[in-house]
Amino acid sequence: MGGRMPTQSTDHGGELVPRPRKTYPALRAALAQVAPSRLAEMATERDTVFTMATQSNSFGPIAMFQLKWATVIEVERFPEVSRRLHAAEQAVQTLDKDDPAWRAAMDEIRTIMDTARAGQW
Repeated sequence: MGGRMPTQSTDHGGELVPRPRKTYPALRAALAQVAPSRLAEMATERDTVFTMATQSNSFGPIAMFQLKWATVIEVERFPEVSRRLHAAEQAVQTLDKDDPAWRAAMDEIRTIMDTARAGQW
């Protein structure tokens, strides 16, 4: 989608960047390369999550934040996967829920996200 920096990397099997560690600095650096338009969203969410973690005296919100952004980055690291996900998301938003293509798009989104969360590309 629009905000990605052009990259020519075949050293990592089609990856734009290597998979980052699940630390905020590593995730932020990777996001800056694969989806820089989402950096502000990440920063705003980080502030909210850290406040929630402090209020609840729990690292749970931080762990969920890291998983969410690691998953976003995992998808965006692979341009073809990213295109498939965004096309499926567009279909879900525009098709009628009774259309069999809507269900197929939902299945595509679920498959991509589950695979990305597991880091199994």
